[in-house]
Amino acid sequence: MGMTMIEKIIAHNVGHAVKPGDIVTVDVDYVMLDDIMMPFIVSKFKEMGFTKVWNPDKTVIICDHLVPASQVDDTRAYHICCDFAKEQEIKTLHTSDGICHQLMTEAGYVKPGHIVFGTDSHTTTYGCVGAFSSGIGYTEMAGILGTGQLWCRVPATIRINITGKLADNVMSKDVILKIIGDLTAAGATYKALEFTGDTVENMSVSSRMTMTNMAIEAGAKCGLFAPDAKTAEYCGIELDEFQASLKGDEDAVYEAVMEYRAEDFVPVMAVPSNVDHVVPITEIGDVTVDQVFLGSCTNGRLEDLMEAAEILKGKKIAPFTRLIVTPASRKVYMEALKNGTLEILSQAGADITHPSCGLCCGRTGGILTDGETVVATNNRNFLGRMGTSKVNIYLASPKSAAACALAGKIVQA
Repeated sequence: MGMTMIEKIIAHNVGHAVKPGDIVTVDVDYVMLDDIMMPFIVSKFKEMGFTKVWNPDKTVIICDHLVPASQVDDTRAYHICCDFAKEQEIKTLHTSDGICHQLMTEAGYVKPGHIVFGTDSHTTTYGCVGAFSSGIGYTEMAGILGTGQLWCRVPATIRINITGKLADNVMSKDVILKIIGDLTAAGATYKALEFTGDTVENMSVSSRMTMTNMAIEAGAKCGLFAPDAKTAEYCGIELDEFQASLKGDEDAVYEAVMEYRAEDFVPVMAVPSNVDHVVPITEIGDVTVDQVFLGSCTNGRLEDLMEAAEILKGKKIAPFTRLIVTPASRKVYMEALKNGTLEILSQAGADITHPSCGLCCGRTGGILTDGETVVATNNRNFLGRMGTSKVNIYLASPKSAAACALAGKIVQA
């Protein structure tokens, strides 16, 4: 019997065939520790009696949620990150280089076929390069740091097959939002989402990242794209025999298969205050926009900034509307600076910030107050995420967000 992608990755790691529901112990290829969880991780690590990290070279610490510090206690987490890195001789410490999920693939840590865990729910992002990656809590992370292993249950797989060509105003963000709306926020709980079809094959790695990033918003354990030539180029490798075989077999058993035609996708938004409440933009009505946020680990990459800049070039954002742009990493920032994208965005009226999680987690500038509306390119629109519980958050693609900044209200790109 054939295997799905997730079954192949886990079987390769444990050295024997697996099936959905099996409980296995995997050897972890990399771990990602983010600043906001570090105080809890270090405390639990010591409580468990560990003194040495199992492999400092496979441990990556990233400060992104709390930099630059916006509250007094934020610096405590920063110092804990630095002190632990020194103590454990962890050389892969990023204190201001960008968002953890951008850096884990951009900096070359994660490769196709890897098993990676991180202390952030959007660790599912690394499936864009064909890795099994998932978010865990600080207790599980402390256990991995001490042993290099973690148990997991082999997920069943939902295959999502998309064929055809997307319309020019439709981005991968619209695609994944539509899928989440169809699945619902709990519809893929502890499942693997395997994306296939010529539509996703034609997507850039950046576009794929947006989709795997948001797989968790349907409850998925991971989201996966088969590695291909684009993956190899992005990762700076040549695919080996195992990596090249990482795709679902024709006779693999899927829990469900969802079929989509690319031509049927339209620009959509997740409207307040649930990610799975997804509506075509043309059906939303007349909504004034106070602020637009372009950034996050979902849509803060160079491709995203350039798409927004194309819409804003030579124009000004609407009066009384704010536009905050937060590149996903220092590398993205410098590339966007070099090719003129940041200049276009700045001339249009954008405030451009240092790379970080920023407004997505309600910090480092840009939070909103009662009754305000924000159109944002990040992954969650929960109550209170970007300010008070009375802020209205609409999630959109970079193209749609830029169009809204120009109009000062919700419009379709």
